[in-house]
Amino acid sequence: MSRLIFALMWLIHGLPFRALAAIGNAVGAALFWLIPERRRVTRVNLEKCFPQMPAAERERLARAAFRAFCRSFVDRAVLWWGSSERIKRMVRVEGLEHLDAAGPRVIVLAPHFAGLDAAGIRVSIDRDMSSLYSHQKDPALDRLLLRGRTRFRKNIVSRQQGLRKVLRWIQSGIPFYYLPDLDFGRKGTIFVPFFGVPAATAIGLPAIARSTGAAVVPCVARMLPGGGYVAQFYPAWRDYPSGDDAADARRMMAFIEERVLEMPEQYHWLHKRFKTRPEGEARFY
Repeated sequence: MSRLIFALMWLIHGLPFRALAAIGNAVGAALFWLIPERRRVTRVNLEKCFPQMPAAERERLARAAFRAFCRSFVDRAVLWWGSSERIKRMVRVEGLEHLDAAGPRVIVLAPHFAGLDAAGIRVSIDRDMSSLYSHQKDPALDRLLLRGRTRFRKNIVSRQQGLRKVLRWIQSGIPFYYLPDLDFGRKGTIFVPFFGVPAATAIGLPAIARSTGAAVVPCVARMLPGGGYVAQFYPAWRDYPSGDDAADARRMMAFIEERVLEMPEQYHWLHKRFKTRPEGEARFY
């Protein structure tokens, strides 16, 4: 099945961006009803994070999140097979001066919004960038994701391989495109609030910044209604890391919360963000 899906994506990768957006939205609307487990996860996440929001509004947001997620997947057809010039037309980059001014060693904090891969692949066309990736259960998807993310950069390793190469790359001046805001379990994480809900949060960001002396420059890509994205770089964080892992993790989550409130449908609500619970607390999913 996955090979058929990828073949269809290849066939449509040359369509106008507006047409790809329409296809992605349609797929998302259908999958909202066809994948009950992810629909339930999305509803639970939104209920926990926005308990004061009317139920009908949360439901509209859940459907919009599915559309954004699926649209970003359809747009990967351009990222995987489109020319570099076409990718540049699809993803506009703003705030690169913040990346350039951050110093010789940089960690690019890239939270899980719908435009995550669009921003990473677009920036890697023009400059070196390193990253981690997680192996996928579907071998065909795993190969395609890795191929897509290494089209313009080769400095990428799996999470299972660890950070040794990443640290060397950062020290050599290659920015590290880092995605640390999912639930990775208990190891190397602490609980900090995410919209008031304790969330297992990786402390890798302050640890890597501390060990390499790297500046942290956030980057978030915003999906545009008619197709395409804007990848926005933000100023490097001052006084980071602080020496307090809990405060540093909370600072990251607070930044993500601000961006979520700007475009709530584009965050990765389909992920079991609250899967790991504090000792003695009941599971959410």
